[in-house]
Amino acid sequence: MSENAAGAVIVISSHVVRGSVGNRAAVFALETLGHPVWALPTIVLPWHPGHGRSTRLTFAEADFDAAIDDLIRAPWIGEVRAVLSGYFGNAAQARSVARLIAALRQDNPELLYVCDPVMGDLGGLYVPEATAEAIRDHLIPLASLATPNRYELAWLSGAALDDNSAIMEAALALGPSRMLVTSAVPMMAGGTGNLYLSGRHALLAEHRAVENAPNGLGDLLAAVFLSRLLSGLEDEKALQLATASVFEVLARAVKRGSNELMLASDASSLSTPMAMVQMRRLLHPAQRRKK
Repeated sequence: MSENAAGAVIVISSHVVRGSVGNRAAVFALETLGHPVWALPTIVLPWHPGHGRSTRLTFAEADFDAAIDDLIRAPWIGEVRAVLSGYFGNAAQARSVARLIAALRQDNPELLYVCDPVMGDLGGLYVPEATAEAIRDHLIPLASLATPNRYELAWLSGAALDDNSAIMEAALALGPSRMLVTSAVPMMAGGTGNLYLSGRHALLAEHRAVENAPNGLGDLLAAVFLSRLLSGLEDEKALQLATASVFEVLARAVKRGSNELMLASDASSLSTPMAMVQMRRLLHPAQRRKK
């Protein structure tokens, strides 16, 4: 890892006892790639809800907010170079994290904040609407990079996203200077894609779709892409490597018949992925408007 990657990452998301979703996926990936991690859970679950009902351990809103105060006052807070947030247990937690980001940026205006708005999929929202609104209103405006899936972006923007042009227009309108949209519209048959948009780039990274995919892919992608950016890679290379890592981990888990990503077995896929990814440069909306 280069000196540019030095610095801790605060990761704030759900924690499961069994599995590789939320903080379990993001923390493992970041630490495997060499980053010190401060991990704050928003809820604790025995396993992902997709595996069946289980006890949901929650934190009182005041207690979570007090923990945020502790982080802001921590004597080691100068170590922190980035923050990654994912699933929230309630709307108040999102507002507390917005306060953390604002406080950290007072001392470090270059702080990189990645907002992964974990709130829904093709079936609609799976968090209360108040939580989704708090993410939209308080966190998305602070994000250096947002990493929604296509369905989350559709909810955030209030627009139907039937093609990649619509995805890019929605991403631009939402506000963050960089947006990585998963489940983008593929250009290759039988594929799926990650669409990345910044002020300079419109890129699509594609690979073949994999049936019966375990949960945690979005959590993993956000963490690995963040790591690649922190290491100083150019956007296109960072996107290629992050997409290849996630695809490789996914394909290997499915081949083994696992219902969870097997990160401990596939750590090499995070650091040195070998999977092939099709990279495409798309027409940036700003270029389209000039014509």
